Amino acid sequence: MKKLLITTDSFLPRIDGIARFLMEIIPLLQKKFEITIIAPDFPGEKADIPNVKTYYVPLGRWKFGDYQFASWKPSMIKKIMKNQDIVFNQTLGTIGVNAIRIAKKQKKPVFSFIHSIDWELASKSLGGMQSIQRLVKGIARRYYKKCQKLFFPAQQAQLRYEEQGIIRPSAIIPLGVDPQRFKPSHSKAVAKRRIHIEPSKIIIGFCGRIGREKDLFTLKKAFEIIRQEQPAQLLIVGEGIPGMGLEGEDIILAGRQDNVVPYLQAMDIYVLPSLTETTSLSTLEAMSCGLPVICTPVGALKTYIKHTENGFLFPRGNVEQLIVYIKQLIANPNQRDTIGRAARKTVREQFNWKKTAKNIERELKH
Repeated sequence: MKKLLITTDSFLPRIDGIARFLMEIIPLLQKKFEITIIAPDFPGEKADIPNVKTYYVPLGRWKFGDYQFASWKPSMIKKIMKNQDIVFNQTLGTIGVNAIRIAKKQKKPVFSFIHSIDWELASKSLGGMQSIQRLVKGIARRYYKKCQKLFFPAQQAQLRYEEQGIIRPSAIIPLGVDPQRFKPSHSKAVAKRRIHIEPSKIIIGFCGRIGREKDLFTLKKAFEIIRQEQPAQLLIVGEGIPGMGLEGEDIILAGRQDNVVPYLQAMDIYVLPSLTETTSLSTLEAMSCGLPVICTPVGALKTYIKHTENGFLFPRGNVEQLIVYIKQLIANPNQRDTIGRAARKTVREQFNWKKTAKNIERELKH
C-alpha cells in the first residue's frame, strides 16, 4: 500500500470547505493508501481519524483576514516527506508552498487540489487589494507549475488558472454530498423548534465561513428591508472575522456548529451572496436539505443552479434583485417546495463523495 502525504493549510479544528472535504474523502482513500497529514496547529479539539498520523505545524505570527498561517517549517516537512510516496496538496499557504517545493526536490509526485481561485479569495478577503491579487497570482504560477497534476472541482476554475498561464496536466473532480445526512426534515416546524426558533417565522439563512469575500453585507441589507414587511429572521451559521457588523434585530448569529444539518433543516430559504467560489460545498449541502437557494453566479454555481428551476441566481452585490427573489419565495410556499425538491434531485444525481474519492484515487495512481 502506497504512502500518501496530505498537506494542507486548513484543517480541523478550523472548519471550512477544505477541512470538510478532507474529512469526507480521507476515510474513503484509506482503503487504498496509508495516509499521513501535515496541518496547522489551530487551537481547539483536533480531528480524530483512526489509523491516520497527523503532524501539526505551530502557528506563526502572520495573519491574513481571519486566517493565521502556520510557521515556516521546511525542515519538519522535509523529514516527514522523506518516507512518503505521493504528496496530495490542498493549499498555497506556508505548508503547501513548502510541500510542493520539497516534493519537487525529493523527486516525489505532487498533486494539488484547487479549492478556490487563490488570488480572488486572498484579495476579496482583504477588501479587494490589487497588490495582494498580483502577489498571489505570482505564487500560484511559480508553485502550481511544479505539480505533476492539478485537480479542479469544476472546469470554470481550471479555465481561470489557464488564463493566468498556469497550464498543467489536470483533471476535473467534482465534490460530493452525503444525501443521507444532508436531507430535509420531516417537519419544518419541528426543525425550527429544535434550534429554539419560533415556527411561524420565515428563516432566511447562510452557512459557511464568515469573511469579506462572502459579502454578507449584501444579505444583511436585503434582510433589513424584508423584515419590515415580513415576519422573518436571518440565521447566519459559521465563524470567521470578528466584528463584521452583522448584528441586528431578528438576526441570529449561531456561530460555529460542528453539525450544521439541524440549522439547514430549519431554514426556509438559503442565500449565498459570495463574490468568489469554485463549487460552494455549503450551497450543495443546503440544496441536499431541500432548500431553495439564491446565489451569485460565481464559479460552478452557474452550471449546476438552473435559474428558476432548482434555485435563483442574482448579480453580485445587487441588493434589489436579491430582495425580489426572497420576497417571491416567501410569498409562494409551493414554489419553495418545488424548487427545493429539484435542488435535492440535482445534488443526488451529480455530486457523490464515493465518486469523488474514486476519481482522486485513480489520478493519484497514474
